[in-house]
Amino acid sequence: MNTPPESARRPDDGLAQNAFRGGLLEQVQGLPEAWREALSAPHLQSILGKLDAMLEQRLAQGAQIFPLRPFRALIEIPPEDVQIVIVGQDPYHGPNQAQGLAFSVPDFCPTPPSLRNMFKELALEYGEPAAPQRNSLVRWARQGVLLLNTSLTVEAHQPASHARQGWEHVTDALIMRVLREPRPKVLLLWGSHAQARQALLETQPAHGPVHVLRANHPSPLSALRPPRPFIGCGHFQAANEWLQTHGEAGVDWMLARTPAAAPGYGG
Repeated sequence: MNTPPESARRPDDGLAQNAFRGGLLEQVQGLPEAWREALSAPHLQSILGKLDAMLEQRLAQGAQIFPLRPFRALIEIPPEDVQIVIVGQDPYHGPNQAQGLAFSVPDFCPTPPSLRNMFKELALEYGEPAAPQRNSLVRWARQGVLLLNTSLTVEAHQPASHARQGWEHVTDALIMRVLREPRPKVLLLWGSHAQARQALLETQPAHGPVHVLRANHPSPLSALRPPRPFIGCGHFQAANEWLQTHGEAGVDWMLARTPAAAPGYGG
């Protein structure tokens, strides 16, 4: 991957607050034990080492990479507390957007189109909220929603720039770790990248009940298209109804505030 020439760089390419600053392996070592163990297999350690080297090389070449903490989603929730897994593609590639949680941006950011469609679907299912939804989805993560992208890093203004670099093996291992838990769980698979993860259920049968719901990606390019339009899919209510029939509380999708303190990019 070549460094873009100066003429191709945008005027907002100064170091963003949420820019990755290196030290991927150190971040892995700082993960909670259950997640760290999920990444301990030799082949995964080799992949993480190659990702670390790739990221350091791109930083040295002047690339700006997001987010600051690629594993943020794992900090918010241990595998045994996961009720729902939502799989995205890769982080937002604009400065000061990606938080390390799929689809989520800080509240001060404009609402990205995919997240706007998620809020539109929620309004269809639950009615319009009294106040606008907050863009930070930390409140969902702390209720048991694992917001995991397939690739955990991206370069500024270059969507999918770190796809097929090894991240998919890492994130698949994290999903498989969740599947080892006996707790009932729902997989919300939106779009082809996410739906490819369903094959993991054949690789490693789940230890507890699993319900899979599939639809198109919430992006405006696909949200209304067949065969499974995202708008009108009813997934948020359907996930809760299934969880509640299996003795779980489900998620308050319309919760207005984040439980406990909610730092922006790196806390």
